[in-house]
Amino acid sequence: MSRRRGYGRNDVPGGFLNLPEEIGTPERARVHVLPVAYEETVSYKTGTAGGPRAIIEASQQVELYDPDFGGEPVCAYGVHTLPSMGPRFKDAETMMRELAGAAEEVIRGGKFLLSIGGEHTITPALVRGVIRAAGSPVAVVQIDAHADLRESYEGTRFSHACAMRRALEENAAGLIGLGIRSCALEEALFIKENPGKIMVWTADRIHAAAPADFREALETAVKGRKVYFTIDVDGLDPSVIPATGTPEPGGLSWAEALDIVKIVGRSAEVIAMDCVELAPRPGLHMAEYAAAKLVYKALSYALGVH
Repeated sequence: MSRRRGYGRNDVPGGFLNLPEEIGTPERARVHVLPVAYEETVSYKTGTAGGPRAIIEASQQVELYDPDFGGEPVCAYGVHTLPSMGPRFKDAETMMRELAGAAEEVIRGGKFLLSIGGEHTITPALVRGVIRAAGSPVAVVQIDAHADLRESYEGTRFSHACAMRRALEENAAGLIGLGIRSCALEEALFIKENPGKIMVWTADRIHAAAPADFREALETAVKGRKVYFTIDVDGLDPSVIPATGTPEPGGLSWAEALDIVKIVGRSAEVIAMDCVELAPRPGLHMAEYAAAKLVYKALSYALGVH
């Protein structure tokens, strides 16, 4: 397939996957990509504002042919990349309001939303907009190294370390955390206090489980549910994606991450997703490439191209 070249209304010429015009127009494309270069509360290494551009640029090197599907699955759904939002908003409340409005507009327009961040703080805003548009709660499935369940962190409730706590407050119908391996005492207690609302599979638990047992448990947990799927790239091991602000050893392997996106896509009704926390570093371009390829795979499964 020939690729479309040249500048559109996107930050990166060609947009996500650099698709031909006939499958990348706003009307034709089922997927609308919203880059959000938001970075306000990172607590260790900086750089997440550059994540959307890096992932979109890397995506243009990803082959459209996928052997899992025996073809080029994106041709069945199409992708259109919207102009970037961020990196600066007046304040966190403004960010929440404007991102929620953008997400709601995409979903009400009958499109699938893929947002590329930016720090994880964008997720509860997007969940708010998706729930409003869907008219009912959605469960959040989270790939992440960190629980992100603090009530507040470094003086703000709108920190990346509080993203899943805020998402639950948006009337999310539960949280399934996968790959978690860093957690404060406050978060551990909150998880224990909410067994019906929060399910966590730590990275160690996933590594130790028989693959078939983990797959069956995850399928049971998500089957038939409306899902917002958030992928924090630090959920994967740093050997796979090293360029992130707070890397944690012992993360998900590439194969484990692929298992998750396949099971969630096949078993749940995924209505929106994001990929966050890439902090590009010179010489580590394998990180954004892996993120772009994982997102493409997740889209194809979520959109029913099985």
